[in-house]
Amino acid sequence: MGISDLAMAVSADNHKGLLLALSSSLFIGASFIIKKKGLKRAGASGIRAGVGGYSYLYEPLWWVGMITMIVGEVANFAAYAFAPAILVTPLGALSIIVSAAMAHAILKEKLHTLGILGCILCVVGSTTIVLHAPQERAILSVKDVWELATEPAFLLYLMAVIAIVLVLVFHFVPQYGHSQVMVYVGICSLMGSLSVMSAKALGIALKLTIEGVNQLLYPQTWVFAMVLATCVITQMNYLNKALDTFNTAVVSPIYYVMFTSLTILASIIMFKDWDRQNPAQIVTELCGFVTILSGTYLLHVTKDLGDSNSSPMIVYNGLPTHLSSRHNMGSGNLKRPEDGERPVDEIPLRRQDSYHVP
Repeated sequence: MGISDLAMAVSADNHKGLLLALSSSLFIGASFIIKKKGLKRAGASGIRAGVGGYSYLYEPLWWVGMITMIVGEVANFAAYAFAPAILVTPLGALSIIVSAAMAHAILKEKLHTLGILGCILCVVGSTTIVLHAPQERAILSVKDVWELATEPAFLLYLMAVIAIVLVLVFHFVPQYGHSQVMVYVGICSLMGSLSVMSAKALGIALKLTIEGVNQLLYPQTWVFAMVLATCVITQMNYLNKALDTFNTAVVSPIYYVMFTSLTILASIIMFKDWDRQNPAQIVTELCGFVTILSGTYLLHVTKDLGDSNSSPMIVYNGLPTHLSSRHNMGSGNLKRPEDGERPVDEIPLRRQDSYHVP
């Protein structure tokens, strides 16, 4: 295979990875809405999942949503085998757009004007990254990936991640795990960056095997598989702890920012994505990433707000309050927002049910 043929193959791989990443976002975004519809149907005829019920397991629509999510995750895994992580990982934000748009159209959940702006920013940022993303490195064997993973720079990153995770798990989790959201999310994000690198290595091995170059004979393939399993189990364990302890509206954006940033950093160190780019391309990619982060933040902080044409707001004790849902101001009986109407700016870090009342 000549140099020109190899370059064309690499370019084609980038296109395949892009299509797989976009498909993944579409499937995963849709899965949330389908599963929510299934949960609503199950809750109407049985015990709701929120209060410990499992009637949703008998609801076909919930299983359709679950299968849709699995298909999306498989597509995301395959995308890493074809395209660099700096291209694939940020595109995960598009699943939020799909979910928000479908929730607005199907579930009749109002999408705030700032939420629409957030969607536009995510699309602009994603387009910027896609147009300036580096080409995937040509890899002919899993041994090539192993050599990249055992270079001093990545080994230093690996040791730093393991050291920080151990300190967080054994020192900070017992003392601050239930009060500081960054502890659990930090563990998830650090392990997540390693899981993506392992998934990419394993995906490349499986892709080469399917193409006829068997990589399952190499022990490095199985080492990557074991590292992936360990990282994913640890990551999911502490992500569940974070979601159970803190408000989802707080966990989700922080996790997305940290996970995506650390994954891109790990990919830059291991696969040297930026070595094949000039400073202008790198700065443009960073601007695209910041744009996606801004859009994601807007989507999260406005997802519980009503339509922009809803009743006007006043400020009472520092809390925005809808006039239409309050007593007459002159009566002196103006109430604080109820639990279901708590403004996004005042979302508590801790879940309401995680506080212990003596």
